Amino acid sequence: MRTAYSVETVRAAEQRLMARLPEGALMQRAAAGLAVACAQLLGRVYGSRVVLLVGSGDNGGDALYAGARLARRGAAVTAVLLAPGRTHADGLAALLRAGGRTVAVADAEELVLGADLLVDGIVGIGGRGGLRPDAARLAALAGESRGLVVAVDLPSGVEADSGQVLGAAVRADLTVTFGAHKPGLLIDPAREYAGSVRFVDIGLDAELPSGGAALEALQHADVAALLPVPGAESDKYRRGVVGIAAGSGRYPGAAVLAVAGALRGGAGAVRYVGPAADAVIARFPEVLVSEGGPLKAGRVQAWVVGPGAGDDASAVGEVVTADVPVLIDADGLRLVDAGAVRGRGAPTLMTPHAGEAAALLGVARGEVEGARLESVRELAGRYGATVLLKGSTTLVADSGGGVVRVNSTGTGWLATAGSGDVLSGLAGSLLAAGLSAFDAGSVGAYLHGLAGRLAAEGAPVGAHDVAEGVRGAWRDVVG
Repeated sequence: MRTAYSVETVRAAEQRLMARLPEGALMQRAAAGLAVACAQLLGRVYGSRVVLLVGSGDNGGDALYAGARLARRGAAVTAVLLAPGRTHADGLAALLRAGGRTVAVADAEELVLGADLLVDGIVGIGGRGGLRPDAARLAALAGESRGLVVAVDLPSGVEADSGQVLGAAVRADLTVTFGAHKPGLLIDPAREYAGSVRFVDIGLDAELPSGGAALEALQHADVAALLPVPGAESDKYRRGVVGIAAGSGRYPGAAVLAVAGALRGGAGAVRYVGPAADAVIARFPEVLVSEGGPLKAGRVQAWVVGPGAGDDASAVGEVVTADVPVLIDADGLRLVDAGAVRGRGAPTLMTPHAGEAAALLGVARGEVEGARLESVRELAGRYGATVLLKGSTTLVADSGGGVVRVNSTGTGWLATAGSGDVLSGLAGSLLAAGLSAFDAGSVGAYLHGLAGRLAAEGAPVGAHDVAEGVRGAWRDVVG
């Protein structure tokens, strides 16, 4: 499992480690890893033109020490000093001894535009609120440069803890991060600025608190350990039955797609309730169809409600009263009573996209997209539910306010009509199979994203292709 830690936690861990090491040893470890990454990106170091964008903090020191290593290998290294009087003194001395030179910001334009490699050491992980004018100018020039951009620990101008970008920021091709991942490297919009991320171990693991991560990202082994596996004594009912209350005369396809996802999610049977029964049975004859409402459908271990429901709130109201886990999606999010959700005794999983989350929070969509971590936590707390916020980086938060999980297995091709309905059925089936709401949302998002990637292979897909891809994703994870 990949974990990310808050700035406060990382800094406390660094202080504990530095207390046991010779002065400057930790920075030298970071600089060595940074220099190796830069050299590999360059391919040929000798004769290359490297420009360091150096602020007043330790990230600037890392950049200067790494620049000194590259200069000793024959690179022409120039440091652009944003705060000459507050530059890391020992790092600057090391660069100058190695044959590097310095220039002021006012004289940097031609150097930056002509560089083979730019190293962003402007602001550290504690930076807030975008870049100041001189730094913003360098960030803009870096974006116009023909050279590759390497960020030190985190691109300057992005928020380490929240993933927000509140002003001008550096866009990197590669971010070299030290000791621990920071949340902003895993969450959009900041993630878009980081490029590829390379982790450098500086010996911080032993100092990081167990269970103290702010963010988790599941990997194949984590998902495989959570997936339901039938035993020798299993039958369809012991494996779990998921109820799907979805679709309408206008949107029958939503019901079909939610059922498609549910059939591939690990439960032993799927019950369908709603006006799209004929369409569901025509496509999936194994589904158990009920003529009455959700409360007359028979026993289920979890419900999925809302995809394609239109304006009919009756099924949503019934399902929310059920004493089993419930997943609420799409129209269900608009129709459900917030007090009814908060008052439920059984787990609830809500799965909004950014627009739906904005409506639930009473804010503009852009506010959610710009502050995804804050938004998912706010929703989970406000509704007393686990919330899966869909997007390029899907986030899952529970109402307890602890660690949030992030998923990035998907592809842009998943932005297609009905894809979310498949995810709802898949995650609901995992709920019925016995996973917690937090695990069902996390595992469902992981498999759904991977299925989309496998189905697409770089080409457009429809939601039905994603559903068909779930089995391949499942095999890939457990194999």
